[in-house]
Amino acid sequence: MSVKEKLTENAKLGKFLAHKCAKCGHLHLSTVYFCQKCGNRGAEEVILEGAGSIATYTIITVPPAGFEKFTPYAFVVLKLDGADLRISGFMGGISTPEDLPMGARAKIAGFDERGIIIEKTVK
Repeated sequence: MSVKEKLTENAKLGKFLAHKCAKCGHLHLSTVYFCQKCGNRGAEEVILEGAGSIATYTIITVPPAGFEKFTPYAFVVLKLDGADLRISGFMGGISTPEDLPMGARAKIAGFDERGIIIEKTVK
């Protein structure tokens, strides 16, 4: 199974596939193939919980072709809990900044033709 397939399957389960350096233990996105901290090429796959807080986002009200049926939505950056990793994804139903305060809790909710789907969590 390819890295992309593993990333997709884990996102469908609300998880995130990362790489952990075999030498220094630094966590990386699964698309990074050498350690950004020590340069080592050896890494092991690590499955992280897909929960975190919103680091930033952009609200899309005029979508690109093919995304009209999803409007409005936000393209969000989620800072994952317990790791210094940020991932991007799609969050539907966001039309104003009041709909998604900075720092709001969110989680990976799936994967489809839009990419990683992120949804707000209830406290």
